[in-house]
Amino acid sequence: MPPTPAGQLAVPNLHRAARIEDAVHALVERRLRRTGWRINIIAYTGYGAPGWLRVMCRVLLGRPDTRQRGRLEKVRGWRSFATLPAKHVTVTIETGGVLHEARADRSGFIDTVVEADLPPGWGSVRLSMPDAEPVDAPVRILDPQVRFGVLSDIDDTVMVTALPRPLLAAWNTFVLDEHARAAVPGMAVLYERLVTAHPGAPVFYLSTGAWNVAPTLTRFLSRHLYPAGPLLLTDWGPTQDRWFRSGREHKRATLARLAKEFPDVRWLLVGDDGQHDPEIYREFAAAHPDNVAGVAIRRLSPTQAVLAGSLPLPHDRPTEGPVGQKWLSAPDGAGLWTLLRGADLV
Repeated sequence: MPPTPAGQLAVPNLHRAARIEDAVHALVERRLRRTGWRINIIAYTGYGAPGWLRVMCRVLLGRPDTRQRGRLEKVRGWRSFATLPAKHVTVTIETGGVLHEARADRSGFIDTVVEADLPPGWGSVRLSMPDAEPVDAPVRILDPQVRFGVLSDIDDTVMVTALPRPLLAAWNTFVLDEHARAAVPGMAVLYERLVTAHPGAPVFYLSTGAWNVAPTLTRFLSRHLYPAGPLLLTDWGPTQDRWFRSGREHKRATLARLAKEFPDVRWLLVGDDGQHDPEIYREFAAAHPDNVAGVAIRRLSPTQAVLAGSLPLPHDRPTEGPVGQKWLSAPDGAGLWTLLRGADLV
């Protein structure tokens, strides 16, 4: 079983920005609690293998009627960020009749590994605490016989977001209605074909996006018929030693973690050429050649490339990666599927 991540206890000597953020949160929390706000547990999709399970969730303060509304009305992105974490609270994780406890960090996050013996496939664990309604968190347990998986970027790979241009990114993230976001043509069909061709293959979605938008992304993926799978996001804002987290380091660390957790799985890495996916995937392929089946890069159009602040890759046919893996590039899912079949990666 992989080692349990570092404890969730508060850490002294925080960066000044983090101390300021904590002070503001403490002031706002006192006022909100007086107005009747209550604690909610936001469950994220976890994953694991027989014997262990990674559980992820966030504990937030919300209006008393938030959980009962269940409205289907249009949702602006900024609402996902109008939240307040419940710091250092303890959540009970129940799996297979066994109870585990985990403590949230200063941002209200819980990311922990627990012992569990769930069968391969989809399951769930119960998350609860005294001041909140219990929730069920879905989990994907990989069969030990699985040897192929899909790890996909989100921004401009499955969803058109025009990142990382700051103003456009802010518009797409905070202002644009979630139902107005466009899916990249053919990518959902591509992923469905891949999991059909490889029964039991998991699909993981890796992004530098904030955990605040996880519910929105989950709805988007479901609405556009993408295969269900864990989201591996990050927390924006101050950290223990810096103003902001590094998105690239988040992706590098997550890839390395998956290679350690599933040493026998070879991943098809899917991304786009508008950010740093080719660079990050090339580094990972060089360091972990046995964990890479191939790399599929969605090539942005000239207009999309300009909006994303980059230039598209110059090739559109199979090429060799740094350690022999196939590298493919096409503008959409249909083109990538054709190249994957031609490169014997299906």
